[in-house]
Amino acid sequence: MTITIHYAFLPHTDADAALAFYRDTLGFELRNDVGYNNMRWLTVGPPNQPETGIVLHPPAADPGITDDERRTILELIAKGSYGALTLATDDLDGLFDRLQASGADVAQEPTEQPYGVRDCAFRDPTGNLIRINERR
Repeated sequence: MTITIHYAFLPHTDADAALAFYRDTLGFELRNDVGYNNMRWLTVGPPNQPETGIVLHPPAADPGITDDERRTILELIAKGSYGALTLATDDLDGLFDRLQASGADVAQEPTEQPYGVRDCAFRDPTGNLIRINERR
């Protein structure tokens, strides 16, 4: 039996800003752009990994969520404590420089961690924490 990661989900609060970050800055390809009732779901992913995607979704779109729950979710997103994703690259410094030059929100410069990885971190336009590990 083989199990793979097919989709991961992150919220977005601005579809165009999310698309600019993931497609134009990170270099992911746009695979799907679905609109419904003034909301947009975007699926992006690395061009060399067509089987793995990130679905950027409108937060709290579930009709079963109460107004109080919706407010809490939006507050957590605004604080940057709702969604996170870890990526990996063989050129951490080059990717860091590209993200920093784009104006992306730097959360941590490239650092050798005591647990054995070298990584950096950014926040996407919504506030999701994006950690990037150096592939060794």
